[in-house]
Amino acid sequence: MSNKILSTTSAFLLSTSMLVADVPKVTVDIAPVHSLVSSIMKGVGKPDLIIPAGASPHEYQLKPSNAKSLEDADVVFWIGEDLTPWLENGLESLAKDASITSLLGVDGIELLSFREGALFEAHDHGDHDDHDDHGKKKHDDHDDHDHGKKKHDDHDDHDHGKKKHDDHDDHDHGKKKHDDHDDHDHGKKKHDDHDDHEGHAHGEHDPHAWLSPKIAKVWLNSIAAKLSEVDPDNAASYFSNAKSARDNIDVLVADVNSILDPIREKKFVVFHDAYQYFEKDFGISASGAISLGDASDPSPARLAEIRKRVVDEAVECVLAEPQYKQGLVKAVVEGTDANTAVIDPLGVKLETGPSLYENLIRNLATNLAKCF
Repeated sequence: MSNKILSTTSAFLLSTSMLVADVPKVTVDIAPVHSLVSSIMKGVGKPDLIIPAGASPHEYQLKPSNAKSLEDADVVFWIGEDLTPWLENGLESLAKDASITSLLGVDGIELLSFREGALFEAHDHGDHDDHDDHGKKKHDDHDDHDHGKKKHDDHDDHDHGKKKHDDHDDHDHGKKKHDDHDDHDHGKKKHDDHDDHEGHAHGEHDPHAWLSPKIAKVWLNSIAAKLSEVDPDNAASYFSNAKSARDNIDVLVADVNSILDPIREKKFVVFHDAYQYFEKDFGISASGAISLGDASDPSPARLAEIRKRVVDEAVECVLAEPQYKQGLVKAVVEGTDANTAVIDPLGVKLETGPSLYENLIRNLATNLAKCF
């Protein structure tokens, strides 16, 4: 009798381990992307995170555990080389057999160029009653294509609303030499023209697209489509989770608009130019940035320029970030009536997982509003 029980138990454990093994191993770059992927994989599996929320994506160095995660990965989601150019070599050498998706290369989003100079001009937001036109291409028919740009009843071509960068059957990462960028631009110009963008340790496009909830909804479609392609047995769960996550973002957007309504026309300065996707989504405008890029310190001339705007235009709020020098913010606001607050684009103090993304966006709006 005991042998029969042991035999049954062993068979159950074996079948369970086989089911677990069938779930794709997924690796992502930053915490907000990890949160979106976690939402899609809820009840199926959990992705690995490479860069902790408290670390700078620009300066992070891969640890042995990160390298192992990339080697084992079946699927990798990352923002793209505009944010972490150093990661591309790791993908080529370590994740050669993985399906790799650069989220900045997904169709249906508009990539924004960095704003040059310390001072920004106010955006022409037009009709604030309809925020759907901010920061994206014409992509308003999500209800008709929940599974990416094309309807997902036809999975044969698996474009899933992404550029061809996501079709890695020929495993371009690792097989081709990456000196030839004609077929592999990740949605930007060749990487040789970085020198034209002082202070940006990446390409010409602003990579902080995760701060747009509208873009996040497009990415959710794309993530679900890619995971369903790799793991069709769990496709129903991925798409169901994607719909729930998109519904949650709709609620989030309504909440954030309510939070921002009282301060929408007020003037504020950010620490670095990372928030224009958020600004476009919600019809607000930063007056300038202390630092041009998140990988550079501002010059004394730039600090003086920002401080002059704070004084001349009675800017009421100057925003700091937890990862960067608070002293620079103090230097800008000293002797003025401007308030300060800390906003966090990465979720430094938030628990990783499905809820991080919504908490990140809501906290950003809340802390901005409290600054006035």
